[in-house]
Order: sequence, then structure tokens, then C-alpha cells
Amino acid sequence: MIDIKLIRENRDLVKENIKKKFQDEKLPLVDEVYELDIKVRETQTKGDNLKAEKNKMSGEIGKLMKDKKIDEANKIKEEVTKMADEIVALEKEQEELNKEIKDRMLVIPNIIDDSVPIGKDDTENVEVQKFGDPVVPDYEIPYHADIINAVNGMDKEAAGRTSGEGFYYLLGDIARLHEAMIAYARDYMIDKGFTYAIPPFMIHADVVTGVMSFPEMEAMMYKIENEDLYLIGTSEHSMIGKFKDQIIKKEELPIHMTSYSPCFRKEGGSHGLEERGLYRVHQFEKQEMIVICEPEESMEWYEKMWQYTVEIFRNFDIPVRQLECCSGDLADLKVKSCDIEAWSPRQQKYFEVGSCSTLGDAQARRLGIRAKGEKGTYYLHTLNNTVVASPRGLIALLENNYQKDGSIKIPKVLQPYMGGKKKIEVKK
Repeated sequence: MIDIKLIRENRDLVKENIKKKFQDEKLPLVDEVYELDIKVRETQTKGDNLKAEKNKMSGEIGKLMKDKKIDEANKIKEEVTKMADEIVALEKEQEELNKEIKDRMLVIPNIIDDSVPIGKDDTENVEVQKFGDPVVPDYEIPYHADIINAVNGMDKEAAGRTSGEGFYYLLGDIARLHEAMIAYARDYMIDKGFTYAIPPFMIHADVVTGVMSFPEMEAMMYKIENEDLYLIGTSEHSMIGKFKDQIIKKEELPIHMTSYSPCFRKEGGSHGLEERGLYRVHQFEKQEMIVICEPEESMEWYEKMWQYTVEIFRNFDIPVRQLECCSGDLADLKVKSCDIEAWSPRQQKYFEVGSCSTLGDAQARRLGIRAKGEKGTYYLHTLNNTVVASPRGLIALLENNYQKDGSIKIPKVLQPYMGGKKKIEVKK
């Protein structure tokens, strides 16, 4: 959510930003907020003037009563009562106007950074740089579900019986490899100075609307029936929510944390669920990182964060690239975002395995996350980034470490988490 001062002082900037995101249908909201804000301030002024007059007249009542001018005192009492009723009505009107403003402000997109490329959708995202050579071996790389099944590592049929489509059992060495990736990512981030956390896996609605836009929430989140609780789609939601309504001491900044959680997503829409594989599923696990920092430090942290993910995947012997998200592909709260994509030797193209974003003060403004400085309190900046999400990360690891004989080479950094095992053999 942007600062309403932007609409008061520079409506053209806000409208131009909406156009850059190809959301012209939202343009009327800017003028609506502007007019509503004028009404709010007029109502506030009127109410303040009435309160001052009421207080002044209330003081006169005591004097009149002391002088035994009862009739005059009673007459003023009647006027004071009318004023009190009018003040209540004005406060109610102001509350309703503020709600109308907030409803519109929640839909107006955040101001994107000047460096964001302009484009309508993800087809216009821009490759920035590659890390590692995207190799295609001289033997066929099977579909990842077939690689896993060859080592008895998955049972989707049983998951269909227990839970339905979009769920899975990981078994044996594949389950262990999956957890090894998460554990390595956890330890890597701890070594970088991040505080490890395991957060709540359910959060209240006001936290959900604080960290993401309503359309995202509807598309992603599972709601617990008859409860004010949602299953998290990523631990960023509960990790940023941890600081809701807090004034953070400057000496505690920056806050940098890494969190583990299962994640739950509807994954509805035209892309559908993976019938055999694990690319689009309802449940997965992820190591996440979040940063809460001073506004002037957020871009520096953004650059650090996505590079951590690149280094981890290179340690898994996986070539990756950084893809800059264009304006039309940015969620409304984001200032700037990039995807980290892993090389698929089977498809001979890259696919997304993580995303890094800076949201400016949008989440902090919604959730009331502030610091106190010399000029008073101010909103902090929030960032988030995928460290490793599995099974997508697992798919990339399997394809890039698949051997001609059907075995799977275990990257050196993961071998200690696999009991020293160097490869996973095909089950005869």
C-alpha cells in the first residue's frame, strides 16, 4: 500500500505507475481516493472545530451554574448535547470514508523501481545473467517422475487415495535427498548470519492481507473452515507477520531471518496440477529468507539475497540464471523482483526455482512495522527470497545430476546429509 501523500501531491506519478503495470482499469481509483481524502480532512476539521467549541461552552456551564443562572446553563447544555451528537455522526462518517479509501488503496499497486523493465507479462521478463554452463548430455534425461520411480522414491497413487490429486509420498533416498537440500540451505543461511526460525503454519486474515494482495490470496490460500486462519503459502507470510504492529529499535536493524515451513497452495487455474510429477503440487517444503531493514538499505539487501540462492544451486551442480521480472509480472506490492531459474537438460530450457523481491514499505505500511528515529516513527522496508523450495529444487538436482546408468550423483555438499552416500542407485 502506497503512502496517501503520493496521491495528494503527485497523482500523475501514481497513474503513470499503474499504466506501466498495464492495469488501466485501476486509474479511476486514484481520483476517487483523492476526492475521498479531501472529504475526510474536511470532516476532521469540522469535527475538531466542534469539539473545541463544545469544550469552550462546557466550561461556561459551570460558571453560569455558580452564578445561579440556571436557565442559561440549561440552554447551553442542550446546545452541547446537540454538538456531541453531531461529533459522533462526523466521526462515523469519517470512519466510513477512511474505509472506502483503504479499500481502494489496497488495490492501487506499489510504485515500481526505475530499473524494472516495462512489459505486459512474464513472457517479457529479461534475462540478466547466467551462472554455470547449461549442459545437455549425450544421453537422454528422463522425466523427473521416471527418474524418481526408478529408485522407488515416490508414490503418488497412494497419495491420491489419502489426499487426492496434487499430493505425493517421497520415499527412501529421494525423501532423504529432499530433506538434505533443505537442511543444507538452512545451514548455509545460518552461516551467513541469518537467525533460524520455524514459524506458525497458519495465520489470521489480517496478516494475509498485510503481506499480499487480495487476488493473490484468493488464488493461493487455503482457508480453515469456521476459523480466522489460513494455511501459509510461504513462510514469508508468518515471518513478516511476526513484526505486526511493532516499533523496532534501530539498533536491532537489520533483521535477517531464515525459516523452514511446509507450504500449501491451491495451484488452480489453466496451468493445472502435475498428474505424474512434482512441478505443480498442493504441498511442498521451503527454506525462506526475509529481511526487515532501513529504507536506504533495501536495494543492497536485494542484491545480496538473490545471490545467496545462486550460490546454493551452483553448489548443487545446477546451472542457473537470473531473470528480471517486468512491470506487468510484478505482484502489486512489489517494487522490484527477480526469478532464479534452474537449467533443465531434459527440456533444454530454464524453469523457476525461486523468487527474490523487495516490497519497499508496502507490507510494513499494511502491518504497522515501524522504527523510531530522530524525526519520529517511520515505516521499514521488507524483502523476501526463496533459499530452496522442494520439490522444484529437487527436480533440478535430479536432472542435472542424472547419470547414464540411471543413478543420481549426490552433490558433494549434500553427501554429509546423506550419511556419506555419493550416489543413489537404480533399484533392480
